[in-house]
Amino acid sequence: MDKFVIAITRTCGSGGTTIGKMLSKDLDINMYDKELLRLASDDSGINEALFANADEDVKNSVLYKVSKHVYNGELIPPESGDFISDINLFNYQAKILHELSERESYVVIGRCADYILRDNPNVFKIFIHASDEYCIQHEMDILGVSEKEAIKQIKKLDTYRSDYYNYHTGRKWEDVRNYDLSLDTSKLSFDKCVKYIKEYIKLRMNS
Repeated sequence: MDKFVIAITRTCGSGGTTIGKMLSKDLDINMYDKELLRLASDDSGINEALFANADEDVKNSVLYKVSKHVYNGELIPPESGDFISDINLFNYQAKILHELSERESYVVIGRCADYILRDNPNVFKIFIHASDEYCIQHEMDILGVSEKEAIKQIKKLDTYRSDYYNYHTGRKWEDVRNYDLSLDTSKLSFDKCVKYIKEYIKLRMNS
C-alpha cells in the first residue's frame, strides 16, 4: 500500500485525539501532534520552547482574529530578523509534515495538516465533532471540572483552533467542504468512527 496521511481536525470534547490514537494503534503507524514541535526544532535549530511559546501566543493574540497569513510553503532564512517569527515556526512544522509524508504513513492531529498536505492524493482529511452537550460532558469527565469550566474550556480552544486555521489557510475551520469525512461522535462510537475511517481509506486506496 502507498504511504498515506490521516489528518484529523477536531472540536474540543469530541474525542478526535482519542480516535487518532486508536487509528495509530490499529494501523501500526505513528501519530503526530505536539511531537511536531520537537521535530521542527531539530530541523530548524530553533529552540523547541519557542515553538511551544508560539502556540501559547496564538491563543492570546488578537492578530489571528483580524488578519491572515496563508501558508505558501516558503521558509524564512536564518539571516532574516523574522526567522523565529510565529509564521516561520508554522512553516517549519509544515516542512516536517511534508517530509514525513514522503517517508511514512501517519496520523496527525490539527496543525492545519489537511491544508498543508492538500496536494497529496493520499491525504485523508477527517473532521471530528459532536453536539455541545456531548462535548461538555466529555470535558467534565476527562478534566474533572464543573459544567461552567468545561464550557469555558471548549469555547477557548475552539475559538483558538478556528482563528489559527483561518489565519494560516484563509478557510473556515468548521466548513465541511474542507474535509473528506465529517463524523459526529455524539451519534457514533469511537470504534465505529475508526471503522468508517479505515473503510474509507481502503476504498480510496483501491479505487
